[in-house]
Amino acid sequence: MEEDDVSIREQNFYSQVRECIICFLLFAILYIVSYFIIKRYKRKADEQEDEDVTVNRVSLFLSTFTLAVSAGAVLLLPFSIISNEILLSFPKSYYIQWLNGSLIHGLWNLVSLFSNLCLFVLMPFAFFFLESEGFAGLKKGIKARILETVVMLILLALLIFGIVWVASALIDNSSASMESLYDLWEFYLPYLYSCISLMGCLLLLLCTPVGLSRMFAVMGQLLVKPTILEDLDEQMYIISLQEEALQRKLNGGRSVVDNNMKRIEHDLLNAKAMKCKLERRKNASPWERNLVYPAVMILLLIATSFSVILVTCNILRLLVDETAMPKGSKGPGIGNASLFTFGFAGAALEIILIFYLMVSSVVGFYSLRFFGSFTPRKDDTTMTKIIGNCVSILVLSSALPVMSRTLGITRFDLLGDFGRFNWLGNFYIVVTYNLIFAIVTTLCLMRKFTSAVREELLKAIGIVSYVLYIR
Repeated sequence: MEEDDVSIREQNFYSQVRECIICFLLFAILYIVSYFIIKRYKRKADEQEDEDVTVNRVSLFLSTFTLAVSAGAVLLLPFSIISNEILLSFPKSYYIQWLNGSLIHGLWNLVSLFSNLCLFVLMPFAFFFLESEGFAGLKKGIKARILETVVMLILLALLIFGIVWVASALIDNSSASMESLYDLWEFYLPYLYSCISLMGCLLLLLCTPVGLSRMFAVMGQLLVKPTILEDLDEQMYIISLQEEALQRKLNGGRSVVDNNMKRIEHDLLNAKAMKCKLERRKNASPWERNLVYPAVMILLLIATSFSVILVTCNILRLLVDETAMPKGSKGPGIGNASLFTFGFAGAALEIILIFYLMVSSVVGFYSLRFFGSFTPRKDDTTMTKIIGNCVSILVLSSALPVMSRTLGITRFDLLGDFGRFNWLGNFYIVVTYNLIFAIVTTLCLMRKFTSAVREELLKAIGIVSYVLYIR
């Protein structure tokens, strides 16, 4: 009996070590990819003091860590879905013994823990550390900047604690609710992360419909459009003449005013960019021009329409079935039953749809006027702006699994702290969220596809009004 207990403890120990190694390898891969992404956009630093170099390195490390956690949050749901199907298809395979429910639950818990750590500790520390100079009267140096950063973090924690306390008192003014806030680990931090998750879902609700309609324009810029009733040679000739004329003005423009010189340089850059686009369209193969572009546009339309249909079906399911709520639904568990009728095909379709929603939300986020200045530029993004981008991506990515489950895009149950958010059990919030997403996405698509018709109608109305005015 004792030997059996020892063997069980050894198996549990080895399984835990194996899970730790797998989690470390996965995170290392994400960290390396995130590091190269940030280095691609980070502004090349000029000559700096050793102190500023150290501060920048620390901020870069923390930003890379946060971006890696964001990537893990994005991959969390797709990895869990495909793992469930693999365990069902190969239940006794020796090569996938490392893939089990304990590993999946551990990944969800780690992502939740690291998301809290990055959002409330690491990113504020990186920002304050980057902006700190040390208190007046103290000797300048790293220690003085660390001291100022720690003091600012303590003040920020007190401020957030007070805001959450007031919000909790406004929502639920019972003594039990107020006393539970003293339990920082079991209640306060999950409650605070629940509020942040709700804000992230609301931000996704704002960004995703905009991004779904914006994706057509983005793909139109990346792909080569068909040349219908267009003479590319004539356009190339006109652009070449414009470029030569602007170049002559720029070369002989010593007496030109500086403002006109800047305008000429801007027009010259636009002419060169337009010439490059026309050359690309001219050199593209007929297959690329006439097949790829229409196929991609049709796929985007199908994916967007399918998303709206799934959300509409989820609204109907919520009205008649209580188990459709994101919180409280207990599924069969990892590797016990498939969530899809078509097996791997259904899982692959759902994963593609989740990634499509995430990409659309990021495109929509940077398309909004308020966040347009956050857009990173290659080799010209300051460290402060990188920190802001990492925080924004973290909020969006950590809310992606919650949004996908709330909208009914997936039926995979939220694991760990993701499934414990209080607002997920509120029927009115969940139904309203689904309704707003379906309505706003439909309106954005209608606005996108009818914009050309509306512009032509406005032009026609303007011409008719002008003719009537002349008469």
